Amino acid sequence: MEYNTDEQIQFDIVSESQLAFNYLQGGRTEKRLKILSLFSGCGGMDLGFEGGFVAPYKSVSPRPEWIERRINEDWVSVKPTDFSLVFANDILKEASLTWTRFMRRYGYDPSIFRTESVVDLVKQHKAGAQIFPEEVDVVVGGFPCQDFSVAGKRKGFDSMRSHDGTKRTDDLPTEETRGKLYCWMKEVIEITKPKVFVAENVKGLVNMGDIKDIIQADFSNADGNAYIVLPPQVLHAGNYGVPESRERVIFIGVRKNALKEETAQALEGENIPADLYPYPRPTHCCTLSDGTLAAPVVLQDVLGKLKEPEDSFDPSQRFYSKAKYMGAHCQGQKEVAMDKIGPTIRSEHHGNIEYRRLSAEHGGTHADELKRGLKERRLTPRECALIQTFPPDYQFVIPKDYGWKRFIVSASGAYKVIGNAVPPVLAYHIAMRIQELWKTYFDE
Repeated sequence: MEYNTDEQIQFDIVSESQLAFNYLQGGRTEKRLKILSLFSGCGGMDLGFEGGFVAPYKSVSPRPEWIERRINEDWVSVKPTDFSLVFANDILKEASLTWTRFMRRYGYDPSIFRTESVVDLVKQHKAGAQIFPEEVDVVVGGFPCQDFSVAGKRKGFDSMRSHDGTKRTDDLPTEETRGKLYCWMKEVIEITKPKVFVAENVKGLVNMGDIKDIIQADFSNADGNAYIVLPPQVLHAGNYGVPESRERVIFIGVRKNALKEETAQALEGENIPADLYPYPRPTHCCTLSDGTLAAPVVLQDVLGKLKEPEDSFDPSQRFYSKAKYMGAHCQGQKEVAMDKIGPTIRSEHHGNIEYRRLSAEHGGTHADELKRGLKERRLTPRECALIQTFPPDYQFVIPKDYGWKRFIVSASGAYKVIGNAVPPVLAYHIAMRIQELWKTYFDE
């Protein structure tokens, strides 16, 4: 299929007419609770805390009170939250480009997204510049995970990368390496004094000696031991309606002097009452044996109605990794099973993004698709994004023009930011639980 300059981007799953009244027209309405976001990436955590986005119906059907409206049989728009973003930050150009392009639908000015390193931003603020907003209720951030991930070299605190992503030099202070950037998130918490903070990282951090305990203790000591940091929990995204085997460790901290006295006492106790527990309750039985929970959301639920890349007018579906098959012994050389949850989406695409389908020669099992002449190919950025529960209208691959020969954000950049992100539906669960507890925790 050839494209010409008169043709527009079209999304495969939802139409523009269905989306037309899903987003704000003109200005935005201020909401009461203010969010400062660090290491924002393309906005998975931010979108979850914002709400009002398109999500798979089966992902949120166990919580019908969260549904704003039904778009079609497979997709819904979730309700907006009480949270509003006042600051976002990431050093990746692709993160800034995708975040600002999508979040402007909610009325956000691109100027709230800062592309400097958090280390540099903190230094500027301490030098007298007004970098961070004065009124912040919640700080969220997924501090860089490459040094703790089983997919990386697991250098942990001994990272060989600087805070800005460049190679570490011998004279760089240890606190300014990528592996210690959570300390700079702590600095922002001390500057802004939020009532709540939420920090996220890979599950692999839990298995690296006492690193989890060190980070929890460091966060607790923020602003002179001002925070109760609840025992961090590993959340499996599949248990929250995300069709992915992604596991993340979540730290939640609450400012002591902002809490109601009886609530503070309960949160500092050994056995926290269930009605005060800030981590979200699972809704799906992906890894849990609980007959009261919904069945897992599987790939067929989110990918089943997509067009093949060559038939699509969505750049995020059309353009994808053409890396050759490298053998079953290598990472990313398996095909996905449409009747199961997907693999953890990784942030690199050079040959380690799983296959949507393999050829028969390479052991492919999608026999019906192969009989129809559908070719071997890897997952597209759109498919990876849907597995992560990003809205089907979020543009990741962004052409410079409708000739679609040059790109503002390429498929390579799209894979990177998608794989680094928190699934928006998982983040929405976290946000809605905190929102639910807000008046119980705090006098307002």
